[in-house]
Parts: sequence; C-alpha cells; structure tokens
Amino acid sequence: MAVIAVYSVKGGVGKTTIAANLAWCSAAISRRRTLLWDLDPAGGAAFLFGLDANDPDRAAKLFAGKGGPDKAIRPSGFDRLDLLPADESLRGLESQLLALGKRRRLGKIAQALSREYERIILDCPPVLNEVSGQDDFAANHKQHPPILPVLSMYDARRRLHKETRAEWPNWPVIPMASLIERMADTKRPAGALAPSSPQAQSFARLWTAVERKLAKG
Repeated sequence: MAVIAVYSVKGGVGKTTIAANLAWCSAAISRRRTLLWDLDPAGGAAFLFGLDANDPDRAAKLFAGKGGPDKAIRPSGFDRLDLLPADESLRGLESQLLALGKRRRLGKIAQALSREYERIILDCPPVLNEVSGQDDFAANHKQHPPILPVLSMYDARRRLHKETRAEWPNWPVIPMASLIERMADTKRPAGALAPSSPQAQSFARLWTAVERKLAKG
C-alpha cells in the first residue's frame, strides 16, 4: 500500500485536477484498487466525478471515530476507483484534531484502509497546518518523504511559466487546455475523456514517475 499526498499551498492551480487524474491512472493504467480521499473542504474531487457527500458532517466524524470510512466511501463510476468525499465539516478539522490530541489519526485511518486499497491518493487542503502535517505523515513515515514537484496548468504564452520551465526542465508538466475544463463538465478524467490528448498523456507520465518513486522507496 502507498499513500500519495497531492499538495499546493495555493488554491486554483490544478491540485484537485491532478489528484483526480492520478487516482484514475492508478486504477485504469496500473490496475490497482485505488481510493481518492478528498481532504479539501471545497469538495472538488467529488464534483469532478459527479458525486456528493452522503452526510454533511461525515468527513469530520471519521476523524473523531464516530463512524467507519466504509459508510462514507462512494464508487467513482470507474473500475477499481472509489472516492471518500469531503464536506464542510473539514473546515474545523485542524482544531478538532488538536483538541482530540489525535496527532496521527489520518495515518491510522489510512493504514486501516490499506486492507482494501493498494493506492490512496490524498487531495490535500491548500494550506500548511495540522491536517497537512498529518497528510505528510500518512503519505510516508520516513523523515524525508520523496517529493515530486509538478508544473501545473502550464501555459507557454506566459513569461513566468516559461522561466520556471527553463529553470526546472526536469519537472513533470501538465499543460493548460480546454480539455481540463471539459473534465468538470463531463465528470470524466482526461484519460477517459480523451486518451490520446497531450493532457491525458501528461497525467499518465506523471503517474509513471510517481510509481517509480514508490518503487525506489
């Protein structure tokens, strides 16, 4: 089992899009039982798959030990891929975890879920706080977990994007295109919507790089 945390300290940069597409690649390309766990109160991951949370308070209840994840997990509509949706209750999760003294709660839940899933993809909130610290612990118990930076929603017409690309030529790139917007409209990941598109191929290459990182340990 491996837990992959998708981070960005800034919202609106494609974090959820990357998490959703990596989860699909894990299930469809690697053919692994995969869970996409949405920890962002905005709930974008569920939206991309056309799902709603069953219970507006269930996400936080899970961390408080008031219900198992099996009651909240939803099928995504794609083989081998399930979703654990977020909801508004996660906005108070940091204070809840600190009050409970549950400094490793997320990791313990992930460990329990590993009995059912080979890969767990975390769509993390766009902040650095107690929740993100637990994401990091859950994703890798080593002191220095492997990091794979990504240049997301790359637009070659923008000077800053071009300069960043020139400075970090080995970073994986996810190009901006109308296909990304169509994903939200059709509720289908890029690989299912347009398998031969540059965006779908970019997500597939990124997932291959992730799997290689995991293989190296």
